[in-house]
Amino acid sequence: MRTGKAAPLLALALTALATLVTSPAASAQDKVETPLYTVVDGYKVDANTMKGFRAWRQAACDRCHGANQEGMVGPSLLASLKVLTKEEFIKTVRDGRLEKGMQSFGTSKVVMDNIDQLYAYLKGRSDGAITRSKVEEAK
Repeated sequence: MRTGKAAPLLALALTALATLVTSPAASAQDKVETPLYTVVDGYKVDANTMKGFRAWRQAACDRCHGANQEGMVGPSLLASLKVLTKEEFIKTVRDGRLEKGMQSFGTSKVVMDNIDQLYAYLKGRSDGAITRSKVEEAK
């Protein structure tokens, strides 16, 4: 085995490879995550969460899930959002569950344009941070 000039080159290559492998993880840790929702006094929410509430109202989700999201014909979203992932929630809203009576909202512009905000609003309700179904935008 030759050790002359090859050893420093090998060390340099291994360092570069280690940097490539660890950089994505390091940069992910450096990212500052924005909270899903912000609530003051249990009912004053940030602008994005307010958009979610408005989408909830415009899509008339309360017809099946109840005005307080506690369930009627459809299940309680306060309970469902404790176990559904965001991806499962989006798939259910977008595609529906026709066998269970849940219609698809995939063609609803107001719902699909605000799906992240709708999730934030309902997750805040499910988490208990938003203590009443009717919210106001925090000033």
